Amino acid sequence: MESCNINIMLVEDHKLIRVGIKTLFDETEGYNVVAEAETAKDAVLNAIKYKPDVIMLDIGLPDKSGIKVIKELQESNIHSKIIILSSRNNLDEIVKCLEYGVYAYVIKDINTEMLLNIVKSVNKGAMWLDPKIVPMLRSQRDSVVPQKKSNRASFKSTHSNLTEREYEVLKLVVDGKSNNDIAKELCISEHTAKAHVCNIIQKLVVDDRTQAAVKALKEGIV
Repeated sequence: MESCNINIMLVEDHKLIRVGIKTLFDETEGYNVVAEAETAKDAVLNAIKYKPDVIMLDIGLPDKSGIKVIKELQESNIHSKIIILSSRNNLDEIVKCLEYGVYAYVIKDINTEMLLNIVKSVNKGAMWLDPKIVPMLRSQRDSVVPQKKSNRASFKSTHSNLTEREYEVLKLVVDGKSNNDIAKELCISEHTAKAHVCNIIQKLVVDDRTQAAVKALKEGIV
């Protein structure tokens, strides 16, 4: 049976980086780079021509911002899922990307295995934010998504199936803490911290810890 590949377009003006990412996908079953672009202009033209499932887009392009590319793709009725892969973590740019509906914002120091998993999950409709930028969004959550008129008490009431400990863990997840960080802060084992995070993900009906953090941000936990 023929495998179902995720068709990807890479938009990156640094050739060395672009070739490295392409090589990663070419050598991994289930991924197929159908187009590449170095400029914003070529990105829009190639997206219209190839209609990739996923577009991996850098913000800092030589002729135009990647954010403007996103807007042009929307105006061209291109429905590819967009992943921002950037070395920049400017809050205004991050918020603008999220306002325009990107599915993921990834910092370039991501490891290769995680990048492959992000592309796969985004292709299925999941959202992913680099843990480094989640805390940056805390003060800007109203700009990212309309926040429910909620507070800590009402969030706990809405999600009463969360235990007090899970609620504490969730706050640390929102802060971008790893399982190891959570374990140290709450004086529990890393295994227990991981179990709490898994329970939270299940109870909030999300796919991963980042989506749990995003949901908490949306509903006013912080």
